[in-house]
Amino acid sequence: MARLIIMGGGVSGHTAASFARKWLGNEHEVVVVTPNALWNWIPSNIWVGVGEMSKEEVTFPLAPVYEKAGIDFRQAKAVSIHPEGNADSDNAYITMEYTGQGKEGQTEEITYDYLINATGPKLNFGATPGLSDGKGGLGEHTVSVCTADHAIHAALELDACVEKMKKGERQAFLIGTGHGMCTCQGAAFEYIFNIEHTLKEKGVRDMADITFITNESFLGDFGMGGIHFSMGGYATSSKVFAESLYAERGMDWILGAHVNNVEAGKVTYESLDGEMDEQEFDFAMLIPPFAGVGLKAFAKDGADITDTIFAPNGFMKVDAKYDAGAYENWKASDWPRTLQNPTYNNMFAVGIAFAPPHTISKPMSSPNGTPINPTPPRTGMPSAMMGKAVAQSVVDMMANGATEPTHTACMAEMGAACVASAGKGLFTGTAAAMTVYPIVPDFEKYPGVGRDMNGTTGELGLAAHWVKHILHHVFIWKAKLKPGWTLIPE
Repeated sequence: MARLIIMGGGVSGHTAASFARKWLGNEHEVVVVTPNALWNWIPSNIWVGVGEMSKEEVTFPLAPVYEKAGIDFRQAKAVSIHPEGNADSDNAYITMEYTGQGKEGQTEEITYDYLINATGPKLNFGATPGLSDGKGGLGEHTVSVCTADHAIHAALELDACVEKMKKGERQAFLIGTGHGMCTCQGAAFEYIFNIEHTLKEKGVRDMADITFITNESFLGDFGMGGIHFSMGGYATSSKVFAESLYAERGMDWILGAHVNNVEAGKVTYESLDGEMDEQEFDFAMLIPPFAGVGLKAFAKDGADITDTIFAPNGFMKVDAKYDAGAYENWKASDWPRTLQNPTYNNMFAVGIAFAPPHTISKPMSSPNGTPINPTPPRTGMPSAMMGKAVAQSVVDMMANGATEPTHTACMAEMGAACVASAGKGLFTGTAAAMTVYPIVPDFEKYPGVGRDMNGTTGELGLAAHWVKHILHHVFIWKAKLKPGWTLIPE
């Protein structure tokens, strides 16, 4: 009997564990180590953040789902990896610290034959002074929608602003990224449009000044270098598409911004031109940058090999080309295909946990040397596809005699679909439905735009909102491993 450990129970980890358990049968063990008791459908946190959904609608307990599936669930955070064992044993193991199950604070070692790192990111609020109070990620002066609890707090703060506006007090809203190296521009994009829609529905839109602040050099970059897609029979750039949406709704934007400090009612930021500026607010939701969760790694003799296993940002190294050098040398082939660690072939990393070879957007910095550009998005559909593909490879290596990975999940070879909410409502809701293929542009295969225009499309409207609402329920059904869950695409 062999043991597979998955560190992390989010989209990619939960997907990997669910499929591995199904395919391995009872001959092998599947263990999930995650600090969270609840599974969270993160895309719908946007709606929690405007009071349109409750926490209970976007989360569910993991323990009963895993118990029914036959997955060994450990509510704990992984602390270190020992891929060579230690002085007493050659068996690879991880150390973990329990966060629940009545064992809070207890540490334990657990051996593995195969390991999948799906820990996701550390929400690095501390990278920007004033963005965090150090207590669960809720900001001193800003709010967040990164977790369901954060989103509840954001909705309460939004309600307070609405009450002020109803009394005739004008309010300034600032939504976007809180650091020059942020990712997840899409979440900020969704939230600002849901804020605008909510204020309109509550009859106070005329009392609000709404501004988007982003590290993107142009609206619609989304950390993917922008997109050209087919829309209504025409080729449209995401820049034109995004600018039109903001202009139609009377919202301003600040581009190429590295927020370097947040105070009560004010952010200070550096622009790509090197100038320092300020923006005042009454309500601010700024996405923090992501970093690795801080895992350490040790060799058999106890030597620290963290730098061998992980990139400087804390994400795990995989089969990517990390020495591509200057932007002019970058190719789609730099991106990993199997997601296998190059040093230890029984370790993999999926979703946000793997270290990308470089950004997708063109790297930029101010004259002061401050990097200001989006880091690569690796969330949602791509994360789930990686989790499934790596699970297939691991199952083949554990149970079917394979000596190397049998499946691939390369962001330069896969497409993705995204439905971005622009406001919730049965008859007043709007969303942008987009597909992109491939995620990482391949300018050798698709000269000019880098993507297949037949597979890269966009539509905006009420129908897309209905699709997003339906997908909310479909994906929670799938995550609960309800009947037919394997038939639902990632």
